[in-house]
Amino acid sequence: MSMNQKALKRLEDEINADIERGSYDGVNLIVARHGEIALQGTYGYAERATGRPTKRDDVYRILSMSKAFTNTLAYRALGEGKLALSTRVVDLIPEFLGTDPFRAVRKDRINLAHLLTHRSGMPATPDPGLPADRFGVLADVIAALGSVDVVNEPGTNLNYAPSINHALMGEMVRRAYGYGHFRDLARDLVFEPLGMTDTAFGLPRANEGRAVPLKVYVPEDGWLAPEDIECLNDYITADAEMPWVGATSTVDDVFKFAELFRRRGEVDGEHLIAPAVVEQATTLQTGDMPNDLYSGLAAQRSWETPAGNFGLGFSLSGTGTAPNFFGPFTSPRTFGNYGAGSTLFWVDPERDLTFVFLSSGVMDEGDNVARFQKLSTMVVAAAV
Repeated sequence: MSMNQKALKRLEDEINADIERGSYDGVNLIVARHGEIALQGTYGYAERATGRPTKRDDVYRILSMSKAFTNTLAYRALGEGKLALSTRVVDLIPEFLGTDPFRAVRKDRINLAHLLTHRSGMPATPDPGLPADRFGVLADVIAALGSVDVVNEPGTNLNYAPSINHALMGEMVRRAYGYGHFRDLARDLVFEPLGMTDTAFGLPRANEGRAVPLKVYVPEDGWLAPEDIECLNDYITADAEMPWVGATSTVDDVFKFAELFRRRGEVDGEHLIAPAVVEQATTLQTGDMPNDLYSGLAAQRSWETPAGNFGLGFSLSGTGTAPNFFGPFTSPRTFGNYGAGSTLFWVDPERDLTFVFLSSGVMDEGDNVARFQKLSTMVVAAAV
């Protein structure tokens, strides 16, 4: 499969060194080429404080990588004619306008394309309008968003949306398919067809014993405080439905998901996602727009400002030397998704290379970008 085994060993050694110096606690990873696994590794601790070792079947709260699953439901809906990129949020969720016509200005312009490309103009906040202990009830989140105002003209500003865009998208696809629960829709249309038996929105009770706790290592004065993430240990429950942050999965299941897109939507001889939809989802849609959230992070570290580089839902590698999750040596069309300080997958279509990385110990996001820039480059360096 044309992988340099010495380079893969260097990758493992670097990860073990990171864990030894306390940068993060543990890792499950897969590196594959042409769909064949070249390296599957399990390192460090699922929970450093108790000495619990990482195991291959550990179940992770994958945070914003959850958005990739929600995006995939939208891809299916697009290919099946249930939604269009021009479908407005209010076409399916009229109550999103709220009750004040003056505060509803611009809300009627937000469409699915805006949500997928993080250009909705809604606030870039992890708080979708109500306390964290109510995040798990999607109906309550949608009701709360009726009173949240647009802050930018839709389509004019790229600002990564931690919560609001995908809460709205999740409800749009739920209503488009007529399902009672979003989690059941994801199970039926994505997880079961791919054989992702350990993946769900929410944490099934049967998986609780394998769940990796979220332990956060970020400054108290950072963009997010530790409790903003660690509270999800309590709130991602069996019944929770959070289309933006609430999925749980294993390294093997995320690999199955990544492989679906490496194969351009095909699984077991059938196309779960139309190739034409995959093509556009993995094509740059945001031009040279910067991503306001990560531009701010780059400025704090005196880094070059990166372009936003979004397709329809997928983050793309792009070109240039600015630090990013996929590193500067992946091909420009490399695509993937990631979760705050902890999880990542990408597919390099030019090299036919897949990388999946789920870690315990949530890092500061700037440190996380630096880590993945380093490790992604080492993965690419192993492809010969």
